[in-house]
Amino acid sequence: MWDIEEFESAARVAVEELSRYVADSQSGTARVLNRTPPRELAERLHLPELIEKGGLTPEAFRGFLRAFLDEGTRLHHPAYLAHQVASPDFPAALADFVHGATNNPMAVYEMGASAATVEFEVLRWMLDKVGFPDGGGVLTHGGSLANLTALLAARARAVPSAWEEGVPGDLAILAPSSAHYSVSRAASILGMGQRAVIPLPTDSLGRIDVARLPSSFDRRPIALVAGACATGTGLHDDLRAVGQWCRERGIWFHVDAAHGASALLSERHAHLLDGISLADSVIWDAHKMLRTSGLSAAVLVRREGDLDAAFQQQASYLFYGDQGFDLISRTVECTKAALGLKVFLNLAWRGERGLGDYVARQYDTAHRFWELARERPGFVLPYEPESNIVCFRYGDGDQTVIRERLMADGAFHLTSTELDGVRHLRVTVMAPATDERHLEALLDTVAGGRSTT
Repeated sequence: MWDIEEFESAARVAVEELSRYVADSQSGTARVLNRTPPRELAERLHLPELIEKGGLTPEAFRGFLRAFLDEGTRLHHPAYLAHQVASPDFPAALADFVHGATNNPMAVYEMGASAATVEFEVLRWMLDKVGFPDGGGVLTHGGSLANLTALLAARARAVPSAWEEGVPGDLAILAPSSAHYSVSRAASILGMGQRAVIPLPTDSLGRIDVARLPSSFDRRPIALVAGACATGTGLHDDLRAVGQWCRERGIWFHVDAAHGASALLSERHAHLLDGISLADSVIWDAHKMLRTSGLSAAVLVRREGDLDAAFQQQASYLFYGDQGFDLISRTVECTKAALGLKVFLNLAWRGERGLGDYVARQYDTAHRFWELARERPGFVLPYEPESNIVCFRYGDGDQTVIRERLMADGAFHLTSTELDGVRHLRVTVMAPATDERHLEALLDTVAGGRSTT
């Protein structure tokens, strides 16, 4: 049984050390990342010894946790400008703490009635936001599973016999080259193969060119995938034009809005999602712009029955009679964490307006970076940003060398991507602590000056 006093003591240590960690991160006083090689780090953390002998105590836990937190990446740091991973708000962290203690696998309602009910209401809210009043949904552990689940629903609608009889060889998924890699991965998991992913015509920035969409295909499309926004650039496909094109041809319209759907909460940016209500399915990651920790991704469908048709199960210990409120028939996962609680607590603390203000601020900060960078010599920016993602180049040299220099110094954490075959540096403004001072410091550092963060 739990030693309650020991738990309370260890929990106090965790809260104190995590508070110090977040405070140091937000202030920018620590390095934004450390990347000690695994073997050296394992020895520093005494991992082999602890695995073999155990014996950790609350006080020893303090030393371990402090050393553990000093490594890795500080997502609350103003110089964190890399991957699309949330700087989590503390209500979501509380949800993780609650789930860690209760561990209710709520995909089966009787195993977590409160957690399941919270998810139902969060999904109802999300369905309303994307314009699916009669739709259905489920939360999954990440956008890759969400895309797979949505495409399984599309396959079930196009070929209902595929679950029992296998996949015909003439199926296709239509997607731009800018689509998230999980789309092509899903094609192979679905048994369709990589050749089934038909690239759509795009402009030089990877957006679907509706005027050049072909009138016919050699294979039967089960779905067309559009981006809102594209992972690499943060740019949006024209959802209304693409959706109308799909409607006219009876093609399932799937919108990967993992990153961008949260802009629906910002009055100034909701227009970027114009036409999303035409979709047959949408995915929306809370662990990006809704500031939850990973993972919490929604699969939302226009017609609730389409999601129920995605999977067909037989397991006498779980599926029999009227299952009432179980979500297990809608997901790959059997054991599913209380993913809705993270979203709910952030909403309960901040409200729609608060989360929308966060999205707007991050989008505005990214736009400010674009304004500052284009005024400086040597910086090339191929487009005006629509979200909190900006791509740029500095000079004619290898951009990855610049990125590695910044990371090795612990000064800034950026990513990179290719646009029209050319490697660019990529900024994603995620941390609320990032402001114009840090943007100017980044530009100075990229150009070879000293960091002033």
